[in-house]
Amino acid sequence: MAPQAKTLPSEENSLNSHIKNVIAGRRRFENVFQSVTRMILGDSEKIQKVTVNGRTTYDFRVFRDGPKHIIGMYDEINSFVSFVKDASEGGSSREMAFVLIGEPGNGKTYLVDYLNSIYRRFTAQPNNRRYTFRFNHLDKIGDYGKIQFIESQTFEDPLILAMNYFEDADQCRKNLAKLGAKKAMLDKFWENYRPLGACSDYIFQQIREYADNKPDVINEFIEIVPLPISESRGTLTGKYAAKDKITSSSVDLLGDESISRLLHISDTSNPYRFDLRRGALARVAAGGIHFADEIFKNKRDLVQIYLGVIQNRTIEMEGFKWPLDTLVIATSNNAEFARFLEEKEQAPIVDRCRLTYMAHNTNYLLQSELTDYAIGTGQKTTFDNKKLHVDPNLNYALSVAVTLSRMPSSEKLTPIEMMKLSAGEVAGEKSIKTLAEVINDLNNDPNITKRFGQKGLGHRNLGRIVQILRERSETQEGRCMYAGDIFRAVDTVILDYVQDPNDRTKYQNDLKIARKLYRKNVMTTIFNAYMDEPAAIERDVMNYINMIIGIDAKNLGTDKIWTYKDPQTGKLVPLKIDDTFINSVETRMGLKTEEQKQSFRTTISKIYGQKMIQNPNYNFMDNNELVKAVTDVRLKSDIAGAGSLVGALSNRTNEENQQLYNRMINTMKTKLNYCNTCAKKTIEYFCTQDDAS
Repeated sequence: MAPQAKTLPSEENSLNSHIKNVIAGRRRFENVFQSVTRMILGDSEKIQKVTVNGRTTYDFRVFRDGPKHIIGMYDEINSFVSFVKDASEGGSSREMAFVLIGEPGNGKTYLVDYLNSIYRRFTAQPNNRRYTFRFNHLDKIGDYGKIQFIESQTFEDPLILAMNYFEDADQCRKNLAKLGAKKAMLDKFWENYRPLGACSDYIFQQIREYADNKPDVINEFIEIVPLPISESRGTLTGKYAAKDKITSSSVDLLGDESISRLLHISDTSNPYRFDLRRGALARVAAGGIHFADEIFKNKRDLVQIYLGVIQNRTIEMEGFKWPLDTLVIATSNNAEFARFLEEKEQAPIVDRCRLTYMAHNTNYLLQSELTDYAIGTGQKTTFDNKKLHVDPNLNYALSVAVTLSRMPSSEKLTPIEMMKLSAGEVAGEKSIKTLAEVINDLNNDPNITKRFGQKGLGHRNLGRIVQILRERSETQEGRCMYAGDIFRAVDTVILDYVQDPNDRTKYQNDLKIARKLYRKNVMTTIFNAYMDEPAAIERDVMNYINMIIGIDAKNLGTDKIWTYKDPQTGKLVPLKIDDTFINSVETRMGLKTEEQKQSFRTTISKIYGQKMIQNPNYNFMDNNELVKAVTDVRLKSDIAGAGSLVGALSNRTNEENQQLYNRMINTMKTKLNYCNTCAKKTIEYFCTQDDAS
């Protein structure tokens, strides 16, 4: 039982005071769709246009705040924002639920939990705070035993009470007009009109009879209180996870008759004998968000309850009704939803849902942020509590491995081209339009699992890969999470957790491609270590780019020195055009004829012009073929080829080779963030022919 209520509500907590605050704009009266829309779209600076897979879409920055914010999910978030905006403007979405469907581990639940958390923070702000009312001094009107006061079970807004204050709606409008509400404001209030819930209506009728309809006396029974915001109690935002058929019950959603209340209430026709807050819905009934996790796993009678709640926005028990102002969001995995659809009689609930098929993240650059989540941000330690180092190549290797598994088969694009274009990078001569065409074709397939990004290794699998890597004896003994070891961990997860043999074969082929990309990354590291400079390869790649741009310059003299303005620093830089270097790089890339070389140079020049406008720091390091060619040429020109470097690093019987090895290890440790273990293992891997193209 709550503490004894005050004898009279203070002026600040009175109904009239609350109404005046709403009229003055200090407090708000809006439905849940209007609140969520205002939270997302209220600040125009937090709405940005972005290009995703060749299409322009919107990014809402409210989802990108905090240390573990939402990564990607542009299409899904756009669908949700459109849904709530339509509902806030009185569209058909008001009578629908928003349902995310996709594979396990692709972030459906995380997205909804994040939405709930930012909505709680938003509503906790003083200007956005929601209020409800309670009835005091119930001992005066009898039939309530020791129950002294009763709070609205569904946390109804005080304005709902004001709009039902008198039985005549015109009289209610006049009463609000006396407090300062203009006609336009009253019309706006009545757009969100709903009747009082059964128990509030019953008690308020008793108060009116006791007070002989005198407002001053009635208001003594009413106290305005803030709506509680609690994740653990499920108020404002609540979650109902599907249970098995034995333990689940409608009570979990709707509540039930309360034996303890019947001991106090002598009038058995009083709707307050039902304890609605035993159910999840009543606790989010006043502008809240109800999250139905795996909604289609529920037994059929609970699904039917959801149908009534979604369509009518009411809790109904024994003929009594309690109106709701609730946004219903649900999730389901593909398999459960497919099984549900097979039962044709369940079509009405699907008809009341806005279905959004949620794909895995397909941008490997964004995936690197998700991979950081999986690796963890805290200090890593071994079993014996010693510091555990993380190989600087680990994130890249992991991100590429899982992202490639999400790339569907296509005749127009290779997996690498698809992955690069999805990340907004260069993929040879293939354009982003080709990717858009591939995605459009795939997304027209009625089989959801064949659509773009719908299949692949998810975030939970990524977490398992990291766990398997950490438990390896090599990781513990070497005190380093070495990137080269993750491929065996990925293979273990594919074998143990991927059931479909076709998917398993595809993922293992994708893993081979990921290993080759990792090797190219290692080649860059080795070259930088050899040159004793962290950005040596980047510098040489940009030298090649600037040479092919300057080779046709009008002001190029006989000395072949071209002076250009560096877009990154703004300074004039002299550069000697080295025809031998240019031709060597292009030959390494398989460009043999003059026409092929000229075509490639033209393509690079176009990319340079486009990218430098958007980002002056663009460095062409995403062009793997170009980076590999420059690396090979430099290694060859400096020490007669990568093979000679392999020989020098492998055969350290002479002092010169040992000094080279020691210098490179030192550079990797001091300048490239390697530890002794991963530096040695990376050089050892470079000296093998593993994963060589």
